[in-house]
Amino acid sequence: MRPDTGRRRGLARAGAVGIGGAAVLIAALDAYVIVTLLVEIIDDLHIPRNRLERATPLVSGFLLGYVAGMPLLGSLSDRYGRRPVIYACLAGFALGSAVTALGPSLAVVVAGRALQGLAGGALLPVTLALAADLFSQARRPAVLGAVNAAQELGVVLGPLYGAGLAALVGWRGVFWVNVPLAGLAAVLVHRVVPARRVPPRPGPPVDLLGGGLLALGLALAVVGLYQHDPAAGVLPPWGPATLVVAAVVLAGFGVQQARARVRLLDLAGVAVAPLLATLAVSLLAGAALLVTLVDLQLLAETMLGRDAMGGALLLLRFLAALPVGALAGGLLVRRLGERPVTVAGMALAGVAYLLVAAWPEDILAARHALGPVSLPRFDVDLALAGLGLGLVIAPLASAVLRVAPATAHGTASAAVVVTRMIGMLLGVTVLSGWGLHRFHQLMAESGEAASLAEYAEILQAAMRAEYAEIFTATAGICLLGALVALALPGRRESEVAGGRRGDGCCSA
Repeated sequence: MRPDTGRRRGLARAGAVGIGGAAVLIAALDAYVIVTLLVEIIDDLHIPRNRLERATPLVSGFLLGYVAGMPLLGSLSDRYGRRPVIYACLAGFALGSAVTALGPSLAVVVAGRALQGLAGGALLPVTLALAADLFSQARRPAVLGAVNAAQELGVVLGPLYGAGLAALVGWRGVFWVNVPLAGLAAVLVHRVVPARRVPPRPGPPVDLLGGGLLALGLALAVVGLYQHDPAAGVLPPWGPATLVVAAVVLAGFGVQQARARVRLLDLAGVAVAPLLATLAVSLLAGAALLVTLVDLQLLAETMLGRDAMGGALLLLRFLAALPVGALAGGLLVRRLGERPVTVAGMALAGVAYLLVAAWPEDILAARHALGPVSLPRFDVDLALAGLGLGLVIAPLASAVLRVAPATAHGTASAAVVVTRMIGMLLGVTVLSGWGLHRFHQLMAESGEAASLAEYAEILQAAMRAEYAEIFTATAGICLLGALVALALPGRRESEVAGGRRGDGCCSA
């Protein structure tokens, strides 16, 4: 083969995965734009700000669709080809965006968000599988890492992207923009992603049963945890029974996956114990991440009187520290291994959230005195939290590739993202429900206010207590993650020595 022909083919492969990665980024951005749009959406839909519990399905609906779509539609691409499934995902994402933008009521907007999540969630595993199709085993981990980086970038840019675009075109315009973007991505996919050269294989069917059980179990869990009247209790009247049914369905999913000939997440050959530890830490980190994004934005807009963009700028302390932590984690894991870096990251985040939970009333004026140096407390605490959660990104990605054979790298990498999204879904549902219940409870315990000024003071005190309890619980989640991370795979001495020499240390 001529050298220029090889270069062209290499560029074509890189272009195909690059377009897939761009589509992954578009979907990832929409997972997080909602953080800075929540208050504007509920105002536009005439939902009182003291009924924020009605807005939580805007977050959980997207995440539920994302989690359900990711493994199921990824399996469909194995059967029918990558390009047709990417087309279908982009079309569904554009349709869901249009429904969200047009939604006259909360129910319609939530339905649009769920469709967005269902279609957008599948783009990651399909792109990972496309990378596995096009690149050799030696180059595959680096390419898979680049695709996952596009997913991670959505966390950092999503809230800022949403707030900035909404300031120009309103919250509905944020979703209208997705329609031409999805169309452009489809055109580029047609040009650069190779068509399947063989007919769909007649082999085993797609695991529709497994996908259905996973989606049903998670949906039941969300329904069981969603309290429409937080003043009445933490759980709705149907909550306990629904959660029991959800547990039974999810247990059935586990049994089905163990016995099925065709599995939704086929991880044959994977070391089970370290994989489960990796997924558990990913789940806990996901819960802490989304609770931070949602509740810090709400804190900024409710207690500090900021608008959406002002809240996003305050949140920037946390968001900017995430990629710094991710970069540092990638460098440290070469020297130290996945386990100590992950433990340190989750522990640092846990300590940071304890500091956040203890914020004083005038947090923007508070400072940390470190000898002769005095630093703004708001900035330091959020930067530490972002740095800690950022530190675990590279070790978790590296750990899952080390415990999985090369043939399962795409599936294993997608499983880390799936569990993180499940953590986000359950974390924001549980802690938001608990926080809103405590807010109503604290307001009731305060009694009647004698004046408007006294009512405002009671309201501020109740919100401070609510957020303090939420971030204390978030600290507990992170510290639990640090303990679980002790079960991550240890580092072989040869790998440590190789890392010190700079000749690579993250091979499976």
